[in-house]
Amino acid sequence: MTIKNSAQARANRIATPARRLHRQSLRLLPGTASLDTGAETVLPADQGLDLTILMPCLNEARTLPPCIRKALSFLARSGLSGEVVIADNGSSDGSQQIARALGARVVDVSDKGYGNALIAGIKAARGRWVVMGDSDDSYDFGNLDGFVEALKGGAQLVMGNRFAGGIAEGAMPPLHRYLGNPVLSFIGRLLFKSPCRDFHCGLRAFDRAAIGELELSAPGMEFASEMVVKAAIRNLRIAEVPTTLAKDGRDRAPHLRSWRDGWRHLRFLFLFSPRWLFLHPGIAMFAAGLMAMLALLGGPVSIGRVGFDIGTLLYSAALALIGWQSVLFWVCAKLHGVREGIVPPDPAFERVLRHLSLEAVLLGSVGLFLAGLVLATLSVTQWQAAGFGVLDATHSLRLVIPAVTIMLLAVQTAYTGMFLAVLQIRRAPMAGGVTP
Repeated sequence: MTIKNSAQARANRIATPARRLHRQSLRLLPGTASLDTGAETVLPADQGLDLTILMPCLNEARTLPPCIRKALSFLARSGLSGEVVIADNGSSDGSQQIARALGARVVDVSDKGYGNALIAGIKAARGRWVVMGDSDDSYDFGNLDGFVEALKGGAQLVMGNRFAGGIAEGAMPPLHRYLGNPVLSFIGRLLFKSPCRDFHCGLRAFDRAAIGELELSAPGMEFASEMVVKAAIRNLRIAEVPTTLAKDGRDRAPHLRSWRDGWRHLRFLFLFSPRWLFLHPGIAMFAAGLMAMLALLGGPVSIGRVGFDIGTLLYSAALALIGWQSVLFWVCAKLHGVREGIVPPDPAFERVLRHLSLEAVLLGSVGLFLAGLVLATLSVTQWQAAGFGVLDATHSLRLVIPAVTIMLLAVQTAYTGMFLAVLQIRRAPMAGGVTP
């Protein structure tokens, strides 16, 4: 028997009891009594619902039935008008037919990726609220009361907390339970002041309109982080409720790849927080390099038996240059992030930029470059005094290294000023619909 025929047979076996439960949930939908109660619910385009239960799916024929049954059971019990939506990412095991036979609405998503599937599902959802969760039977879709109560109480994003609700034995690998999730959740709370203690719980609920305004775009597993980060940045009302995690019902390896997806989450968190990625490390490196240079300009320095001389001076200069470049990059990233809505508006930052014109930056850079040029001229004068012969490197480089460092700092600053001016150019629409 082919996979397709096997899936169809499985769908036929489960269709009859599933339709019975589906009819029970349809009684909660106003105006749907005369609609077809067959494989898929068909609602008027303008029919508003209370709740959409959304599940991403890629070859989950084994676990879809219990997930959909539990979701339909919750809708029938809760008194909410709702639907179950399966965002299918190209399943080849008949998951689509099984979902339709069970009474779910299937949204086919051609772009691969966890995030792509959920973004398409959210756009297709008809509910005012959306509950999303994995379709591997690890989450209890029949027990969503805490999520719905938090939404009714005004929360715009409700995160599940598996650590508070209980994790079944074998449900989460030790690497995720004791390292990955706690570390990434701590970093998320530190960088974005989010209240979530389980940053990557797959079961969560939200106000569809509020989350739609976040313009989520991450295609892969980092979508989970993007939602929480942008919600925190935009000051959405975030709540957290305990939820359980059971051992999934798959008979194959999960789609999640621990190290690859963990890195993608970590990268996302830092890229959305340029202050921690660029500014703080940059200031520390620049200050350390500058202080070391100043200490070594007058001659070697010894601390106990350890001596520091011209080599350390050169490394200190490099550290200062790298630190200054990191600070300048933070300014660019901050400006771009504010303009694109990636980081929250910063009135003080915008005020400084308004008063710091390109001309002022260029004049300051020219003055800095001239200071370096003066030191370079002094070093050439020393060379001339020696008849342009071979100089003592430990003596001559005490002028050459600071001179080159100052001139490079000036060039870095000037180019950054010009780049900031480019970033602040706003394209105005052409009048009269004229195209160039």
